[in-house]
Amino acid sequence: MGNPGRGKPYSIRTLAEASGVNRNTVEKLANGTQKSADVGDAHSLVEALGVTVLVLFMPASSPELDDSYLASPPTKKE
Repeated sequence: MGNPGRGKPYSIRTLAEASGVNRNTVEKLANGTQKSADVGDAHSLVEALGVTVLVLFMPASSPELDDSYLASPPTKKE
């Protein structure tokens, strides 16, 4: 796993140690099975990596990317 901010490569284990974030959380975020993290973990990870929060946790740029377009539109209750 590359480290764009400080040039030091991380493994899942070393990133978890450097950030203080649970190893399972780091692994799930890295492999995409977990799409978000709590604010404290997110800030700890970006601090360890030397990047900004939006580099790792950028919101989807369109509804198609986050599958929200599949949800039914709100209906007017009468």
